[in-house]
Amino acid sequence: MWLHPEEVLLKNALKLWVTERSNDFFLLQRRRGHGESTGRITGLLVGALDTVLDSNARVTPFRILLQVPGSQVSWVIASGAAIEEVNRHWDWLLHNLLHSLSVFENKEDVASFVKGKVKGLIAEEVRGRQAAQEEEPEKFREALLKFELHFGLPSSEKLVTYYSCCCWKGRVPRQGFLYLSINHMAFYSFLLGKEVKFVIPWAEVTRLERVSTGLMTEAIVVHTRQRQREFSMFLNLEEVFGVIGQLADIALRRLLDSEGLELDRVLQQPARITKRVLEEQALREYVLALFRLPRGERLYEVASCSVWTPHARCHTSGTLYTADNYLCFSSREEGNCTLLIPLTEVLSIEKAESTTLLPNPVIVSIRTKKAFQLIELQDRDELVESLNSRLRSLQWKQSMFRGRKDGKRSLRSPTPYYTFYYDTGYSAEEEIEEQVLRNTVNSEALMTAFHQNKPGTNGTKSMEQVKERLWDDHFSEFGRGVHMFRTEKIQRLVAMGIPESLRGELWMTLSDASSELESHQGYYTSLVQKSMGQSSLATEEIERDLHRSLPDHPAFQNPTGIAALRRVLTAYAHRNPKIGYCQSMNILASVLLLYAKEEEAFWLLVAVCERMLPDYFNRRVIGAQVDQSVFEELIRERLPELAEHVPDLSSLSSVSLSWFLTLFLSVLPFHSAVCVVDCFFFHGIKANFQLGLAVLDANAAQLSACTDDGQALMILSSFLEQVGSEASPSPPSSPPSSPLAADESSRRDSDVPIVHANITNLINESYEKFGDLTVRHIERLRCRHRIRVLQAHEDTTKENALRLVTPDVSIPTENLSDVYDLFKTEHFISLYWGDSSSVAAAEAAAWSYVDSGCSYLERQYRLDRPQFKSLYGLLVPWPGDSNQHMDTVANRTFTLLDQDQDNLVTFREFAGWLDTLYCEELNEKIRLLYRLHIPPALTESEDDPALMKSPLLSTNRPLCVHKAPGAESEVKEDYQEQLKRMLQDLAKEKEKDVKKPLPLMNQWEFIQFCKTLYSMFHGDTEENDLFQAIATVTSLVLQIGEAGHRGLGSSGSEVDGQEEVDDKEWTISFAQILASLLTEQALVNFFEKSVDLGEKISEAKEKQYQQRAGLLTLQRRSS
Repeated sequence: MWLHPEEVLLKNALKLWVTERSNDFFLLQRRRGHGESTGRITGLLVGALDTVLDSNARVTPFRILLQVPGSQVSWVIASGAAIEEVNRHWDWLLHNLLHSLSVFENKEDVASFVKGKVKGLIAEEVRGRQAAQEEEPEKFREALLKFELHFGLPSSEKLVTYYSCCCWKGRVPRQGFLYLSINHMAFYSFLLGKEVKFVIPWAEVTRLERVSTGLMTEAIVVHTRQRQREFSMFLNLEEVFGVIGQLADIALRRLLDSEGLELDRVLQQPARITKRVLEEQALREYVLALFRLPRGERLYEVASCSVWTPHARCHTSGTLYTADNYLCFSSREEGNCTLLIPLTEVLSIEKAESTTLLPNPVIVSIRTKKAFQLIELQDRDELVESLNSRLRSLQWKQSMFRGRKDGKRSLRSPTPYYTFYYDTGYSAEEEIEEQVLRNTVNSEALMTAFHQNKPGTNGTKSMEQVKERLWDDHFSEFGRGVHMFRTEKIQRLVAMGIPESLRGELWMTLSDASSELESHQGYYTSLVQKSMGQSSLATEEIERDLHRSLPDHPAFQNPTGIAALRRVLTAYAHRNPKIGYCQSMNILASVLLLYAKEEEAFWLLVAVCERMLPDYFNRRVIGAQVDQSVFEELIRERLPELAEHVPDLSSLSSVSLSWFLTLFLSVLPFHSAVCVVDCFFFHGIKANFQLGLAVLDANAAQLSACTDDGQALMILSSFLEQVGSEASPSPPSSPPSSPLAADESSRRDSDVPIVHANITNLINESYEKFGDLTVRHIERLRCRHRIRVLQAHEDTTKENALRLVTPDVSIPTENLSDVYDLFKTEHFISLYWGDSSSVAAAEAAAWSYVDSGCSYLERQYRLDRPQFKSLYGLLVPWPGDSNQHMDTVANRTFTLLDQDQDNLVTFREFAGWLDTLYCEELNEKIRLLYRLHIPPALTESEDDPALMKSPLLSTNRPLCVHKAPGAESEVKEDYQEQLKRMLQDLAKEKEKDVKKPLPLMNQWEFIQFCKTLYSMFHGDTEENDLFQAIATVTSLVLQIGEAGHRGLGSSGSEVDGQEEVDDKEWTISFAQILASLLTEQALVNFFEKSVDLGEKISEAKEKQYQQRAGLLTLQRRSS
């Protein structure tokens, strides 16, 4: 295969290679010892060396070298494992290149020419491999060439797919092609001599819509912050809309929230993304959501089949999905019949004899002496072989794990201790008891010891007994455990409320937390040991919220319950530091502890936070906000009359945030809310959406008549507080502190009756009216709405950055906003097309702690030296044609602005520099230029610039005041006071900066200063006058410096009547340079000339992409 040319200093080092064929420019060599029949000692040694090396370090036995006559340096341009492959490359070089090389007079040009040809061949091979993955390789190859030709993006901008379509401008359609790449969508049209083309980065897409109008049957509308584009006339609009949504979602998660949102490993490598990968990823996301599998599960086989369902006494057709650790089956109609079989429960997977009635049967046997029969499997043999291979690997891992655990168990006593509850009272020595409880893991659910006093106890017990009998009947018919059949019948049982005696078991079963517990024996115990006693921000927040978790329940009025809650939350924060602890987790954990053993409660919390509610509990609760936005769209879809009467649905959807985060535990009476949790563990997030829609539907008439948001909130709160259950038949009254209680009697007499809904009826109604809501539809909506949520967070980040910078600069707000966009785009370009190291560095620089006391990260874009230099060239106000010297000045400017010496420049520092150039007076501009030519900005070695030690204009004072070591109890000032103090400090620093004299400039530094001035004047309309003026000023300053130097020398010692001259003593001050420059009107006019920053920004936006893309391409080629 062709290789990127790699330098070889010694063509035949250590006699490891034998030349087989050669000419003036190329050598074909064979690795010594390969293919030799004789047993020469050298060949044997080389062969032994190649055998010992691992597969990554082994050298291919054949290679082709490029050699330049008279040079000791050669380049490896091709290699191969077989002589036939290398001979094909050799023949191509002879027939296509060798004759052309003889015309070159300069032999160095030969090397450049051949290396360029080889790189072109490699690029062609890459295109070929990429095209081969598509359904129509030749057409895709042609489209790839057009994409590169039309838009000029770097070769690393991978094209994913393309579609023929129309782009509309008003009522005028333009037929062309829509190209979708990993970072951009691009459109090209050429009709009747008119060319139309544009590129939209995914990072700028804010919303995607499908619309229907009179002119178009259906179109896709892509919204950005500046405008919107409409595309139609697709052959398969559904597919295009899905692919656009996926690519935008993946790009935004990778670019805007790489630290917070989970992204599949394949999608973290954009070069591997293809249309097929997107299809597989969409299916994988659907399967993970449908069966609530761990996020790390990979999807393998997808096969149509039928499963024998004993309860129906027939085969049910559907789809089998196989993952790393699971077999999953779903009927054709989603939700009718679902089956989840963990491979840890499987004993064997065998093929049975095929018959006419049972074609291609497979028997899956599990530990509980049950078996499942699957028929009508295509490619049965390959499927069974693959499953058995994974099953054997899993069983081997389990046996090894158990062996190690047994060995460890025999060497140490089991700690912490397991205990039962014997009483609910407080110990006389409460502090000692609490210390013991901190390290004691409970082996029973808290509900076994702590019971709330409920009205109608006898009736409740009889109802519980009825439910238990119904569940026992269900178990005997449908099975018990994770692998039981899940049908509409179990849905009805769950809606009634799971009996307390079975609730913990069924939560573990329905969520499959039981498999995690089984495969991680002792994990929770070790986490408790590691985490307890450690102090962190998460543990401080946990301690603050412990007593706010179900404060009315007796279990959490007792040190035992509080200690168990502390252990579970602290252990999870230790397990998953990316989430740590988030408010509402304490409420969830409290309810889990009531009905499940402590270790089970921990794994249930893991299931909720990491599988069932993904991205809900990260630092910005992105997942919850996405579902809030999805809920708003579902209201429009399913409750159109309500949406028509309430145009702004944001107020209604915002209420859902607390509903979803706490699974309705914070808004419903306790026993009713627990029934919702039952449904959640059975149906996942779908249950929350359905119940939320049912609540709004039940109150639609009153909500439609509302005049303000507060009234709507009161209606919903009142309704939810009155929802009862069989466990609490009499509706609970509102808390005394609530205004609802005060108005209860008057409301009863009003025209609007109080309806005390029953939670079971409400849940059944949600199933009847909204049960057709599918997981697939929810996942598609999540993909689209995640784009809107991430972009809203990005807008907030921008507003915060501009708000902090605006008081420091005089740049108009609209221009400052555009400068921020340029600054951010420069960061994104490095993520698009930089190498892996620069991408990692850029991402690491973008995330920083705002303050050491904050528990969250804030995205703050920063530029490294190459990125800054690119923007410098685009925005610097003077023309200048000396690229080399402009690069030098840009380096010095970066060093000066790098205040915290981390080789990164913040937007605030960048805006301060730009403000000086465009908005400050002449003396400040000269002052900046002066500082660029004295240390630390200027050093004798420009390649290794010193770092700046003092700030230029602004202060780094944070908006959150750090506490002194002995002042922990002091209250932090509010935000406005901090902002005022920061502005006062900034003003003081500016005063100090004006009054403090700058260091003197020596002669060498002054010469560099003059060179910069000369480079600034190239291309100016008054170039000749400026050159003459600067020559006059230079002469004047040199005379002033010389006079000062002579005066300094005359005051010293004299030898033989001659002064001792030291060049280092020649100095000039900033005031002298400024005064000299003011003597020339041409220079004054030049520095005082107004430059339109807005026009400069517009030019920069047009040039930024192409210029930066070209620079990155050159860097890659040179490397």
